[in-house]
Amino acid sequence: MKTAITPTRAENYPEWYQQVVKAADLAETSDVRGCMVIKPWGYAIWENIQRELDRQFKATGHENAYFPLFIPMSFLEKEAEHVEGFAKECAVVTHHRLEPDPSGGLRPAPSAELEEPLIVRPTSETIIGATFARWVQSYRDLPVLVNQWANVVRWEMRTRMFLRTTEFLWQEGHTVHATAQEAQQETLQMLDVYADFAKHHMAMPVIRGEKTAGERFPGAVATYSIEALMQDCKALQAGTSHFLGQNFAKAQEIKFQNEAGELVYAWTTSWGVSTRLVGGLIMTHADDDGLVLPPRLAPAHVVILPIYRNDDERSVVLPYCNAVKAELEAQAFAGEPVRVRLDDRDLRGGEKKWQWVKRGVPIRVDVGPRDVDGGGVFVSRRDVGGKGKPCPRDEFVATVSQTLDEIQQGLFARAQAHRQKATVKIDHFEEFKEFFDNQSPGGLAACHFVDVPEIEEKLKPLKVTARCIPLKGDAEFDNDDGGGTCIFTGQPSQRRGLFAKAY
Repeated sequence: MKTAITPTRAENYPEWYQQVVKAADLAETSDVRGCMVIKPWGYAIWENIQRELDRQFKATGHENAYFPLFIPMSFLEKEAEHVEGFAKECAVVTHHRLEPDPSGGLRPAPSAELEEPLIVRPTSETIIGATFARWVQSYRDLPVLVNQWANVVRWEMRTRMFLRTTEFLWQEGHTVHATAQEAQQETLQMLDVYADFAKHHMAMPVIRGEKTAGERFPGAVATYSIEALMQDCKALQAGTSHFLGQNFAKAQEIKFQNEAGELVYAWTTSWGVSTRLVGGLIMTHADDDGLVLPPRLAPAHVVILPIYRNDDERSVVLPYCNAVKAELEAQAFAGEPVRVRLDDRDLRGGEKKWQWVKRGVPIRVDVGPRDVDGGGVFVSRRDVGGKGKPCPRDEFVATVSQTLDEIQQGLFARAQAHRQKATVKIDHFEEFKEFFDNQSPGGLAACHFVDVPEIEEKLKPLKVTARCIPLKGDAEFDNDDGGGTCIFTGQPSQRRGLFAKAY
C-alpha cells in the first residue's frame, strides 16, 4: 500500500473517515446501536478540549454544576417550539422496574409504569430553567452563569462516530440575566470563546454567524454558530450559542424583582460544543496516512522510539532515551510541559512507527546506537511527511517548543487556505446549482438571499443548507456590498448568507 489508510480521501471520503478513526485508535462501535466506545487516545483528545474550554469558561465568570439526566415530559411540553424541535429524537423512560417474562427473559413490570414518562435529556434548557426559577428571586441574584459537562441522547437514525451518535458528550452553558442586552452580550461572548478556541487550539478556521430562522435552535430568539469547512468541502457546525430571549423564562417561570420593585421575567442564554469537535479535528487535518493532530490538543507532543537489536544496545539506548525524555519534559509549550511518550514495547520498528503516524503525534523521534554515539536524535514531523532528518540532541530539545508552534500555525494556515479556495460569491441560481452539482465537491457559496421558508424548497433537492449569515469580518467577502437580489426568490436582499452541503 502507498498509504496507511485505504481507501484514500479521494477514493471514498466517508469510508476514509471511518478508517482514520479505527487506525488512530480513537473509538469503536459499541454493543448499543448508534453509540460508540471512546478509546483512551480519543478520550485524551476530548480531555484536552475539555480542559482548555473549562479554563476559558471559568475565566469569563462561569461555574460548573450538574443537573439530572432525566427530564419530566411535562417540562418539555411547557415550551411548544422546543418540544416540537426535539420530539422525534427523544428517548423515553416509562417503567422503573423489570420482572421475569413468562416466556423467558425480562420485561418492564406492568405495575412499575411511571406516572409521568421521563425523557433522557436531549438538552437541558427545561430542567435547568425549572431550577433557575427557584434560584432567582431578585436582581441581586443575577447574573447566573453556569456550565454543565454531561452526556445527552438524541435518537439518530444514521450515525457516524464523533459526528452524529445517539449518545454523545458535551458541555452546555446556561445563563440568566436581568436585561436583553446583557443576555445578548453573553451569547456573542461565548461564540467568541468558541471561535478563539477553534483557531488557536484546533487550528481550525471558523466563521461566526447567525443562523437562519429554519436552522434556529427550537425556542430561541436567535442562534449563532461557528461554521468550519472540512477537506471534502462540506461544512460542519462546530458550536452554537443561543439567545433565548424570555421564551424559556416564561415557560419555566423564571422571574425576579427588579430594582424598581417590579416582578419581571428574566432573559436567558444557552451554548454548547460536543465530541463532534473530535470529528471536525479529523476531517480538517488528517491525511491518507491517518490522524494529524495540532500540538495544543495532542495527548503527546513527542513520541520517542528506541531502536536496538540486543540487550547490549538496549542498555545504552534506553538510558539515553529516558534522558532525552526528561529534557523535553522540562521544556514548555503553550504554558504547559511538553508531553512525551517513550514507546519501548516489544514490537517491530516499522509496526511501532506506523502506529504513531496513524495516531497523529506531531513529532516522532527515533534513537538507535549510532544516534547515541553521535549525541543526536532522528526527528520526523507528522505535518510534513517524509523520512525525517538527524538533529543534534541539544538543538532538538532547545527548539522543540518552536517546532511545535510551527506545526500548530502551519496546520491552521493550510486549513485556512483550503477554505479560502473553496469560498465563492454566487449571484445566480443556475450557477448555484452547478456549484453544488453531485459531480462537484462544492464548498461555501456566499449568496444574497431573504430568510423566508420558500428558499428551503430550492435547497432541499440539492442537499444544501443555509449555514449562517456571517458576522462582520468573518468571511472571505464583504457582507456590506450595497445589497443585491435573492438568488432564490428574486426579492431585494441586503446581505449574503453562506450555503453548503453539511454534516
